[in-house]
Amino acid sequence: MGREPARGRPGMVTPKDRRPPSVDVRASAKINLHLGVGAARDDGFHPLETVYQAIGLHDELVATEADALRVVTHGAAYVDVDAVPAGADNIVARATALLATRLDRAAVADFLVHKEIPVAGGMAGGSADAAAALLALDRLWDAQTPDDELLAMAAELGSDVPFALIGGTALGTGRGEVVTPVADSGPWWWVVVPSAAGGLSTPAVYRRFDEMFPGADAQPAPADRLVEALATGDPQRLGAVLHNDLQEPALDLRPDLADLLDRGETEGAVRGLVSGSGPTCVFLAESPTAAHAVAAGLRGGGQEVVLVAAGPVPGAQVVEVG
Repeated sequence: MGREPARGRPGMVTPKDRRPPSVDVRASAKINLHLGVGAARDDGFHPLETVYQAIGLHDELVATEADALRVVTHGAAYVDVDAVPAGADNIVARATALLATRLDRAAVADFLVHKEIPVAGGMAGGSADAAAALLALDRLWDAQTPDDELLAMAAELGSDVPFALIGGTALGTGRGEVVTPVADSGPWWWVVVPSAAGGLSTPAVYRRFDEMFPGADAQPAPADRLVEALATGDPQRLGAVLHNDLQEPALDLRPDLADLLDRGETEGAVRGLVSGSGPTCVFLAESPTAAHAVAAGLRGGGQEVVLVAAGPVPGAQVVEVG
């Protein structure tokens, strides 16, 4: 968790004493390099063993002191901001209520959220926003909450939120909320293709997993080989062991994604993979040059939105205190 702000931002001329205090936090998208899914437990959750990696695709959140709770969301042209839940269901509002309850104070702040992480795209954009909100408010309210307490609150908000705070590359167990950093000899270069046909519901993908694999093992597939490959720094070795148990059910729900995966590999990607529960697809490339070549090939084949990002990168970070 990065708590120190960058110093200054060019072009800002409004005197600080003429505007209320604010905190600007940036949080990263995640991809799952390994996602092993076990059979559903009695509580309905699936045990996971996953390897997360934060990549250089970000949402940015500015929290400002206010007398009410307001959340305004906008984003890049390819982001469906209308699909972001509103009101009390918004994860930024939920994070505010959770931290305010712990601190016994009013859950009030103005939030401006700029999204570059696709909505319902399997890249934990909502989790990134929740992590950003926790970190921004902790700084705005000068709460100095210990990291372990922030991580515990993050886990209450969602399985991916603790990783969104930490970033880098990490092993996730339990529901994914128990996060342990792992050695990573990257950087790794990724081509990211959000779905033009809309998002996939994570619960729907898990339901399809249960239907397709009624005899799934109680214990998820281990990530040992993936962790070993990360330590080598070799894209070919990493590509050979990328794994996602939710890819087959996601492709069953969205057969068009199989064609996209094939196309990316034809254009030179080491390997293509559905990100998390999808429908965003990611492609591992040998180098920055290779990543841009794959991206150009996909654009030439009709994909309107194709992004290039490196990983690992940090999790939620304060970039400015105003």
